Amino acid sequence: MVSSLGIVLISLLIFAWSYFFYAKRLERLWEVNSKNQVPAVYKYDGIDYVPAKNWLVLFGHHFSSIAGAGPIIGPVIACFVWGWLPALLWIILGTVFMGGVHDFGSLITSVREEATSIPDIASKVISKKAKIIFSLFVFMALILVIAVFAYLCADTFVKDAHIVFPSLGLIPLALLVGILLYRLKANSLLVTILGLVCLVYLIFLGNIFPISLGKNGLSIWMIVLFVYSYFASVLPVNILLQPRDYLSSFLLFFGMGFALLGVILSNSFIKTPLFIKYNSDQGWLWPMLFVTVACGAISGFHTLIASGTTSKQLSNERFAKRIGYAGMLTEGLLAVLVVVAVASLDLNKDYLGFYLKQKGPISIFSQGYSLITYKILKNWGGFFAITILNAFILTTLDTASRICRYIFEELFKINNRFISTAIVLILSAILAFSGQWNKIWPAFGASNQLVASLSLFVISAWLMKRKKTGIFTLPVGFFMFFTTMTALVFQMVKCFSQKDYLLFSICFGLVCLGGLMLVEVIENIYKKQG
Repeated sequence: MVSSLGIVLISLLIFAWSYFFYAKRLERLWEVNSKNQVPAVYKYDGIDYVPAKNWLVLFGHHFSSIAGAGPIIGPVIACFVWGWLPALLWIILGTVFMGGVHDFGSLITSVREEATSIPDIASKVISKKAKIIFSLFVFMALILVIAVFAYLCADTFVKDAHIVFPSLGLIPLALLVGILLYRLKANSLLVTILGLVCLVYLIFLGNIFPISLGKNGLSIWMIVLFVYSYFASVLPVNILLQPRDYLSSFLLFFGMGFALLGVILSNSFIKTPLFIKYNSDQGWLWPMLFVTVACGAISGFHTLIASGTTSKQLSNERFAKRIGYAGMLTEGLLAVLVVVAVASLDLNKDYLGFYLKQKGPISIFSQGYSLITYKILKNWGGFFAITILNAFILTTLDTASRICRYIFEELFKINNRFISTAIVLILSAILAFSGQWNKIWPAFGASNQLVASLSLFVISAWLMKRKKTGIFTLPVGFFMFFTTMTALVFQMVKCFSQKDYLLFSICFGLVCLGGLMLVEVIENIYKKQG
């Protein structure tokens, strides 16, 4: 039998090597210099361009924004459909050689281009047409992200009413922390301690006072979440978004810490199959595994965070590796812990697929987390797991809303954040209220990975324009492009056969935009070589 602790230790060693050696080569490639001026300082506006008071505050915002439900839900599905070993290998190799490069490259390239988004940079290094194509693609992908995560968050509120109080109570608490830090200039350490004490109290209150809204709860909670997302998008970033993500990050770090300690103390072993089968009802292992486990290995959504909000708050270039590359490694570790947790469940091996459909990935993650942390959290493990997951979802939801607003404004030249946010959220709500998150998820995963490949194309073009090598970025971009285009075509055929014409149209649009972007990239590379 395979030891859970052995898997975690090997993963940690590989991640440590990649941070101290592989990422160092990336720093040299981009010529990171702590003396360079950063956009958060020279473009300060008090709303979007605000240097983080401490790099840990920005790491908290960045990590809690990139680590949505993806590195939890994706690995659970992969383990139960294809087996834990394929999922684990993709997470480790993808994180080190793809995701980390992608995230760091997106952040530092954006910083060098006045904190503009990667789609906007495409206009400078490829063509104006590439920017329009890429921006349209990203806009469609973000609408999917907001719709999926709004539905998932509302669904967790319905299924466990105890997490409502800590989840929503964190919003006014974040406002208080933001005012104390930035308006009243209070001591960072004291404010952090106050925020964490209040957060623990909110969790305690949530267990005592569950909030249930009855049979219409799902719809009501989705409306509440869209209203929250609206304010999170239009308010100054340091008043709500940054402090809320900062506080959430501690919840996430404690959750990962408990999981690590639980693996050590429980001395658990892997019980689910190492490999199940290549062809499943979810599709072939390649390409579907690579888009199902998205955020845990490489994610296009990360480039939107890195070049959308994080680059506008980075106070010094020397923190780029800590936030960009290390943030991806932390998410990779989270995905490894999820694999270990759910693979430790002693379930009937012949009914894993049926069990996944009956219970769902969120419930299975709760069970697995409760199992490995039982010696520490006792019966609180499952509740804490859902609270952590919901914190991930909410931070992704509010950040995605803000970034989609940026993209919309760049595309349509609308300089009104109130109107642009409203349009973005109305479009997302239409999709979210369809209630088909499980059908949307594969399309979200594929579009998410295709954004990553297109981002790597842009970063490669930026490097080559400066006579630097694209060896770290361009091959990864092409691999992810053909993998995800294949997955989208499979999804498109499946949707058409099931007469799901809405998702068919979305997938068809994404395939067309992806193909047009590839033509622009190849033409650009050909011109440079010529």
